[in-house]
Amino acid sequence: MTIPHAAARLYGDLARWWPLISPVDVYEGDAGIATELFGLAEHPVRDVLELGSGGGHTAYHLRSRYAMTLVDLSPEMLAVSRELNPNVEHLPGDMRDVRLGRTFDAVLVHDAIDYMTTAQDLSAAFRTAFTHCRPGGVAVFFPDHVADTFEPVTDCGGSDANDGSGVRYLEWSLPPEPGATTVRTEYTFTLRESDGSIRTVHETHLTGLFPVADWERLLGAAGFRVSTVRESGGHDRTLFLGQRPA
Repeated sequence: MTIPHAAARLYGDLARWWPLISPVDVYEGDAGIATELFGLAEHPVRDVLELGSGGGHTAYHLRSRYAMTLVDLSPEMLAVSRELNPNVEHLPGDMRDVRLGRTFDAVLVHDAIDYMTTAQDLSAAFRTAFTHCRPGGVAVFFPDHVADTFEPVTDCGGSDANDGSGVRYLEWSLPPEPGATTVRTEYTFTLRESDGSIRTVHETHLTGLFPVADWERLLGAAGFRVSTVRESGGHDRTLFLGQRPA
């Protein structure tokens, strides 16, 4: 069974475990990269809209520098983020069609962009970013993978809380079918409550897989001037920068 982002248990009833599954410190490096890319805007970046902000872990590292507005589809993840970022604006919304009626110096979309599994969804997210980006501003996208360089991976992790609770997870992505625009990833979570009781949860996530050329074409069609940034070492990702003409 495949689960859309909005219905995934990881972002629903399991959201309270997010800080242990993907700790906030993991996002410090990406926040630094985002800050560097914001510096390519034609004017100083003071306010930032993050679409698909999740548990607010990237925003945590940006909030002291920028006025952040966080939008996410999951009420549970917004609740996690509000606890971490109590003085930051949080709004419910789908990155494909949310319209806030105002613009920002920069728009950030971290790996939630992976849940755009069709070209139509990806285009809709790009149009949302463009609509909310001021002339001369920038939009930054952090997909986990692109089709040109994708390799299936197996990963594991997790951490413990001071109250004795803890999480361990196994992530297993599978080879896509030739020409497919999606990747199937199996997740298994082992959850230990503070009383020592343990349970496991499994679910399947389907995420988008598009070549760089499609990203560039669709971002350009939304109105952006497009640049790519290739990381070296670490994640080894391809990131995308859209500049809205002044």
